[in-house]
Amino acid sequence: MPLPPQGPQRVVIVGGTAGIGLACAHRLATAGTRAIALVGRSAERGTKAQAELRAAHPGLDVRFLRGDGADAPQAIAVVQEATGHFGGLDALVSCAGGDVMPRLLAKVATHEVMPMLAQVAACVILPARAAYEVMRAQGAGAIVCVASDAGKIATPGESVIGAAMAAIAMFCRGMAIEAKRDGVRVNCVTPSIVQGTPLYDRLQQDAFSQRLFAKAEALASLGVATADDVAELIAFLAGPASARITGQTVSVTGGISAA
Repeated sequence: MPLPPQGPQRVVIVGGTAGIGLACAHRLATAGTRAIALVGRSAERGTKAQAELRAAHPGLDVRFLRGDGADAPQAIAVVQEATGHFGGLDALVSCAGGDVMPRLLAKVATHEVMPMLAQVAACVILPARAAYEVMRAQGAGAIVCVASDAGKIATPGESVIGAAMAAIAMFCRGMAIEAKRDGVRVNCVTPSIVQGTPLYDRLQQDAFSQRLFAKAEALASLGVATADDVAELIAFLAGPASARITGQTVSVTGGISAA
């Protein structure tokens, strides 16, 4: 008798056109996911990612939906469009990263604080809320949000970023408590520095960020995490093998932190 697929069958990945999101799409496809919608702001990057997945996983129904997860109407629209295409939604991975770079708080003007916080948090939180609406009606589903260990451990230069990441993690925990009665699971993954991603490249080009994360990498006794490492955990949390797990915030840091 053939084994049942280990991955969720219909998945939306917001931030799925590169980095952790794209790695997650490949991992889910390998696990047996049959339909994936990649959501991102760049049509060029989205089309390229779609072609890459189709070439690597023949038979996979992969679509690119252009949208900004930080905009509520667009977040709702892409979730609804994917649900309509696929006839339902089994899992949402919300891992769109903001473009905010670490800066010492003394260099962040007071009027910049709340817009920065919203920029980082909204692109992850709003798609999760939009997917909950669909999954609640279905009576089932899994949501995995990606934040950062900066939400757990205070770091110089990440006061605002850390506050946003903590907001994502706490949103997931609160949502998990409410959503469990609807058959919906919600978990959060918090990496630190992740090699092989566009964000890693940007951090290495900035002198302050490079120094900051060089210290972090030195603490990664198990090796600096890669996008594939994080994708492995996300795929597990999105799939049926984690059917009894919800409300958790899990670090993937290679030993940078043990929290």
